[in-house]
Parts: sequence; C-alpha cells; structure tokens
Amino acid sequence: MYRVDIEREFSAAHNLCGYQGDCAKLHGHNWQVQVVVKAKELDEIGMAVDFKILKRELDAILDEFDHAHLNELPYFSTKNPTSEQIAKVVFDSLSKALNDERVEVEKVRICESAKSGATYSID
Repeated sequence: MYRVDIEREFSAAHNLCGYQGDCAKLHGHNWQVQVVVKAKELDEIGMAVDFKILKRELDAILDEFDHAHLNELPYFSTKNPTSEQIAKVVFDSLSKALNDERVEVEKVRICESAKSGATYSID
C-alpha cells in the first residue's frame, strides 16, 4: 500500500455552542490540515496520486473555510465546528473528489494549535 500526505492551513473563527468555557465565545485559529491518501497501486507513471491534484482538491475545500465564521457555514448548521467535525467534513468532501478504485482518502487531521488536534479516518 502506498501513502501520500500533504499539509495545508486556513484561518477561521468559530464558537462552540453549549460549551462551558472560553470557547463558547467567538475566537479564531490558524488551523493546520494534514491529509493522507492511500493507493493500492501506482499509476502508469509511478504515482499514487499527483500532489498537484491533491493540493488543488484540498485547497478548493479549504477556500470555503478560510477567513470564515465556521458556525455560519451550511456544514455546521446543526453541529458545532469542532476539530473533530471539521476533520469529518474535509474527509467526506475530499473523498467525493478523489476516491476511485485505486485511490482512497485514509485520514484527515485538523489541528487548532501545534499541540491539539483531531483525526477522522476510515478505520
């Protein structure tokens, strides 16, 4: 099995409804995003997935989040934009764009700081 990963980032604000603490207030993060894609075999030129395509597809998803108030996005109309929920949304969106019989998004990690993050994966 081959694995390819990339890291990107976006800046956004959010607040956690129902949370007892400072995160209930509007605040922002410089979110770090790591994506791992796996491939059973390489393509005809020896790639699992072209980094250019992977970056383009992830950037298209993150463009909607960048400099936004995440609570106002349709994805989070019924749930809090926690790191866990953001990881799931990115995973599902990227899977729709990339997954085929050879390539599959394996996991997405979202970090709101250098020491705190959440991962959503197919396991």
